[in-house]
Amino acid sequence: MSIQTLVEKIKKLGSPVVAGLDARLEYIPDCLTEDIRRESGATLEAAASALLRFNFGLIDALCDVVPAIKPQAAYYELLGPAGARTLRATIRYAQEKGMYVIADVKRNDIGATASAYAESYLGCTKVWGEELPVYDCDAATVNAYLGTDGIEPFLKECRNRQKSIYVLVKTSNKSSGEFQNRDMEGKPLFVRVAEKILAWGAGLDTPCGYNEVGAVVGATYPEEQKIIRSLLPKAYFLVPGYGAQGATAQDIANAFNPDGLGAIVNSSRGIMCAWQKTGHNGTDYQEAARAEAIRMRDDIVNAIR
Repeated sequence: MSIQTLVEKIKKLGSPVVAGLDARLEYIPDCLTEDIRRESGATLEAAASALLRFNFGLIDALCDVVPAIKPQAAYYELLGPAGARTLRATIRYAQEKGMYVIADVKRNDIGATASAYAESYLGCTKVWGEELPVYDCDAATVNAYLGTDGIEPFLKECRNRQKSIYVLVKTSNKSSGEFQNRDMEGKPLFVRVAEKILAWGAGLDTPCGYNEVGAVVGATYPEEQKIIRSLLPKAYFLVPGYGAQGATAQDIANAFNPDGLGAIVNSSRGIMCAWQKTGHNGTDYQEAARAEAIRMRDDIVNAIR
């Protein structure tokens, strides 16, 4: 799926929400894990099975109200090979349900290593003459720190396979300014990265008006959002920081264009852990996640009107 498909899904559902499936075991209700723990004990494989069950249930509950999911690879890597299988199965299941999948991997390197990352998450790997998909996500987050030769392999997959990337520009964490706001020849570094995105996106515009090269722009920095949006009117923004990190719907308004498009806002714990606030011990985790996604959708839509 390209950014064109994501925009169409956002329009169809009226929702600029992406559900971050960044689950830790403590986010999963006991009612989903009791039989697995009883039968398999405390193993990585059992934990991965529990996570997969939780993810599938969330996807079933969300697929007709949320256009996209964003699994953070770190939480799956914690569970080793079993976690990698769960990540792959989660991606496939979400895509079967019509959802756009952003691999939150923040990968980069140079040369052949950057190509390996790009092929793993967006393209195919060659096995004895055959091209085989690995994770085959629709998009991935990438780090620009190594420069163009670290980004080019990802751009190649965008060109050849209608995939997208989201380049880290201004992240939502408190210490992001240590580097991202440092002066670089008269402009902050995050502005220099945004300017580079314009060059990287050459030839990757889509019919909807947005480019396959997007930007990660934190909800916790609304003034920087405004600057970056003015520089990148055709870039889709992936916006972390809403909810658990303290940002409100008003804080993300600058990330959107006047047409109400241009950004997709992530919630991870807010959606996954919504069941913890209902008092039903997680038996209603699907209903709680769905209700929170709808509440978040309405909150954001009202803020950007």
